[in-house]
Amino acid sequence: MTDRTQLAFGRHSVAVPRLLKRTLQTAMAVIGTALASLLVIMLNTVLTSQGGWLKGVNAWTGYIQRSDILGTMILTAVVAVAVIHWQRKPDRR
Repeated sequence: MTDRTQLAFGRHSVAVPRLLKRTLQTAMAVIGTALASLLVIMLNTVLTSQGGWLKGVNAWTGYIQRSDILGTMILTAVVAVAVIHWQRKPDRR
């Protein structure tokens, strides 16, 4: 049994190791979370008259560089990918 899986890019698919696919899924989840927090923080600074878009980006940069925030984002993404992988795993008896 091979330890490779398919990674889809549009109409094409590429055979990659499972670990690489899980790492890419985790990275995409972390990036998605970072972008969502960027949107929330930027809109907050614009709508509450605390400054403009640039102040929102500066606030987000300070927020996203904190190690506890990064650790929480990465841990959440790893757990989410692991649970999805565990639920999709066929029963091997």
